[in-house]
Amino acid sequence: MKRIPWGNSVTLYRPWRLRRQVTMGNDRRPRWIAAAMAGLLAGVALPPLGWPWLLWPALAVLWGLAALPRPSGWSAVRVGACWGLAAVLVSHRWLLWLHPLDWVGVPGPLSLPICLALWLACGLAGGVLVGAWCGLVWRLDGRRFSTALLMAALWGIAEVTLSRGPLFWLGLGASALPGDRALAGLAAIGGAGLLAAVQLLIGWGLWRTVVATSWPLRAGGVTLALVLAAHLLGLVLISGSSAAGGSVERWLVLQPASPTRQKFLPEQQQRLLQQLGGAQRQALVAAGASASEAITGLLLPEGALALGQPLPQPATVEVLSGGFRQEGLEQRSSVLRFAPGERRASHWIDKHRVVPLGEWVPLVGLWRWSGLSAVGGIEPGPPSRLLDRPGGAVGVAICYEMSDGAALAAASRDGALWLLATANLDPYPAMLQGQFRSLASLRAIETDRWLISSANTGPSLVVDPQGRLVDQLPPDRPASGVLTVRHRSTLTPYVRWGEAPLLGIAAIAGLWRWRG
Repeated sequence: MKRIPWGNSVTLYRPWRLRRQVTMGNDRRPRWIAAAMAGLLAGVALPPLGWPWLLWPALAVLWGLAALPRPSGWSAVRVGACWGLAAVLVSHRWLLWLHPLDWVGVPGPLSLPICLALWLACGLAGGVLVGAWCGLVWRLDGRRFSTALLMAALWGIAEVTLSRGPLFWLGLGASALPGDRALAGLAAIGGAGLLAAVQLLIGWGLWRTVVATSWPLRAGGVTLALVLAAHLLGLVLISGSSAAGGSVERWLVLQPASPTRQKFLPEQQQRLLQQLGGAQRQALVAAGASASEAITGLLLPEGALALGQPLPQPATVEVLSGGFRQEGLEQRSSVLRFAPGERRASHWIDKHRVVPLGEWVPLVGLWRWSGLSAVGGIEPGPPSRLLDRPGGAVGVAICYEMSDGAALAAASRDGALWLLATANLDPYPAMLQGQFRSLASLRAIETDRWLISSANTGPSLVVDPQGRLVDQLPPDRPASGVLTVRHRSTLTPYVRWGEAPLLGIAAIAGLWRWRG
């Protein structure tokens, strides 16, 4: 059957071999419209919604726009950039809640333009990356399965690589949660990168089922088999991870819900100290309860203690609190550990992945601006996420570090028995809390570890190794509660091997494509 050139028309082949022709002539606008609409759908499908079955059609459109023949690859680059721009603008729209910035010294008339510029810059960065990926798909002929396998693996590797740097928060690897926990179970083998690659392959299969000039029925069968096999394997992996067993730790979590824009006002500081004192008294009572009701310690969220600030009274139980400390001339954002009887921290772990402009400001010593945050001027600490403590080591992610699954996998490999996420997501909307919750579930599945999140306004919660939400404090209001975790020491394939399986797939696919 003869293919009609893409430059003048699009030919769609149904699985039952009916053909529909939509004439475009020389008008390129339908491509841009298709790319923008598919990108918008992809942005909506990402957490907090987390419906991968909405993402797959958006990826099918992306493959179609990138892989079909055109006079040059620049057309594929442009429509790919449009898709990426739309997806990032939708999925990262919570950045607009930075406005107003008058609390960090930005004049009111400049606040909204700065927030819009930051949001658009993130979208443009996503557009550049997706556009470059589409150009490579066109160059290597994306109609070939070897190319699809290679490019899907490269996308997954790129997401994992970006998550270790300063300019990445959410990608396709997190899109399976909370809507499809069975598919997310694949993260136990290859982390978020493998999840992204599998979903790209599903999208490629859908596209080939619709537009291929041959074997559409067979392509549809292969795609369906891939979807079923991915879900079955993921379900087996998470079902095989028993949430029971192991030593139990019970932590009293304080959620102060202190408004970030007012946090450093004297009255807010006094209110926070009263909340900390009340939590310590509550911890004292709980520590004297029966063995089954006694607590291990007290958890306080990111930034609960100011620079050099001691506890209101000596710790009656172990305290893990977000706070700030001085290391030489550098200021660090940290999780501080107070042993029973201490008012000042004796151990800590510093935040390694700091937020550009929000915390880390380049050349901060040369100009008087703290960035888009009242705590600007933070410097990164060592990369290890392992905090040793007498009760058993814990893997720690401080806010933005939740997107780096490789770091928490390394901490689990080095002996972390459970994971702690601490954050301050104010003044952002509930949308960002939903994305944080999905990442927490993904990190628990990847590492086969219980995870507690302690956050200023939420989400303060506990997730089991199967990625299920076990308990949660009500968001956006002051609250406290006891959350329980269990020690786990098993090592998932992802904890053992990291991205090695995905790199192996990329190498095999690259060799296959080169020889083909």
